[in-house]
Amino acid sequence: MSSLEKQLRDDLTDSIRARDELRSATLRMALTAMKNEAVSGAEARELTDAEVVTVLGREAKKRRESATAYDDAARPELADRERAELQVLEAYLPAQLSDDELAALVAAAVAESGADSPRMMGAVMKVLTPKIAGRADGGRVASAVKAALGS
Repeated sequence: MSSLEKQLRDDLTDSIRARDELRSATLRMALTAMKNEAVSGAEARELTDAEVVTVLGREAKKRRESATAYDDAARPELADRERAELQVLEAYLPAQLSDDELAALVAAAVAESGADSPRMMGAVMKVLTPKIAGRADGGRVASAVKAALGS
């Protein structure tokens, strides 16, 4: 069991004891998503901390999108619940990159890959993705790369 998964389980126990319904439900959902990821594929496996962060990032993205959808549907109470769950998940995710940090990483990746046109975006993303590792949303990264390549 990864250290992050163990921390999530311990925090779930603490939140149940504290009768914190929101935190308990959110951590249960996250642990269920991690279990589903672990048993997907040919055989069950233990998730690494990096894989746990990926799963938590995916769940956080779902919460962001759901909150936006609820706002659009004029359901503020549900949007608030999604944002509260998002805050719980973000406590376990690495700090997000600022725009300046992201721009610096993109510039370095463009230089390293030798990309000079928007058609070479894939090469830049291949270099950039491991360096970012859950610290920035994929859409945000893609738009930064497109801007750097001049498309």
